[in-house]
Amino acid sequence: MIGISKLYCGTVEPSDPLRYGRRAKDLPSHLLQFSADKRPVVVWNVTKRCNLRCVHCYASADPNPHPDELTTEEGMALLEDLARFGCPVVLFSGGEPLMRPDILDLIKRAVDLGMRAVISTNGVLIDRALARELKKLGLSYVGISMDGLREVHDRFRGVKGAFDKAMEAVENCKAEGIKVGLRFTINKLNAQEIPGIFDLVEEYQIPRICFYHLVYAGRGSRLREQDLSHEETRRWVDYIINRTKELHDKGLKVEVLTVDNHADGPYLYLRMKREGHPRAEEVYELLRMNGGNNSGVGIGCVSWDGSVHADQFWRHYSFGNVRERPFSEIWLDTSDPLMAKLKEKKKWVKGRCARCRFLEVCAGNFRVRAEAATGDVWAPDPACYLTDEEIGIA
Repeated sequence: MIGISKLYCGTVEPSDPLRYGRRAKDLPSHLLQFSADKRPVVVWNVTKRCNLRCVHCYASADPNPHPDELTTEEGMALLEDLARFGCPVVLFSGGEPLMRPDILDLIKRAVDLGMRAVISTNGVLIDRALARELKKLGLSYVGISMDGLREVHDRFRGVKGAFDKAMEAVENCKAEGIKVGLRFTINKLNAQEIPGIFDLVEEYQIPRICFYHLVYAGRGSRLREQDLSHEETRRWVDYIINRTKELHDKGLKVEVLTVDNHADGPYLYLRMKREGHPRAEEVYELLRMNGGNNSGVGIGCVSWDGSVHADQFWRHYSFGNVRERPFSEIWLDTSDPLMAKLKEKKKWVKGRCARCRFLEVCAGNFRVRAEAATGDVWAPDPACYLTDEEIGIA
């Protein structure tokens, strides 16, 4: 993820993570991406069950729980292993994680073990009472998916009224003092909604917004032809940067991030260089600390059935199952050729990625997207929109 507000608006300096020795266990949450000792943030898809029918769901969720979901006891054992391993964050996802009957017990256990617990949700189930309970448990953050304003969001989610319920969830979380943010996946069918989403963030004083680039996984594969062109991507990334600065100039210190396309980092740096921005080189140092794509290193995924994946989009390849071996053991086992190569992916990328002058700050971008588009996991990521001139290979 690329922290637009952190980098462009100067809310983080290179000295900030250095002050903590860049140790994940010591870093506050807003600096975790700059840690040097990357223990993975783990996305745990606790259930396949969902109460919506989103057209771009990477998990291909449906109304029914998977018949082989981890039990409560197995889930508790997983959390204990993650805590011993030093994982700083567990992101409870799904499906819709709040449809899992024991989700509150699992959140409590994660917090009691000293990990930051966050949740990715459609928000439909978060009434005031549940928000109060989540606050009491010590949940660190609620990320609510939003695909546009009312009409567009409800169309993407497949259920009328989903937008209003999501906004009620935002208000309920804010009222109970839980940090809450929006998660927006950009594509041709909803990019025109981005200005309205910024208006929403400003009007409702929402402290965080993440803009996700489309990844071709699950039902999201069907939207591949609706992915933005390189020119459209550049235009909307510029818009996101501009609106972020406008908010900060107004005194609204909203945290704005782009996710799942690490070309955004060099693009931001090059823009700052063109503008003669005095912090451009400091931003490059922060991008270098961030390290680019971290699938298989700084982020991992456990599926509802216990399968371990390099990230939440890579469900077609499992490194093992936590029912058979602990996550910590699976994660460090480089006898699997793919796991071994992901640990040092900069050595294995091909084509323009291998020759790019920004490889150290991008790490070859999304391997799973390259594989989906070309069949070759080490081919260039087709979503990289930087020109040959910009990356130094013209």
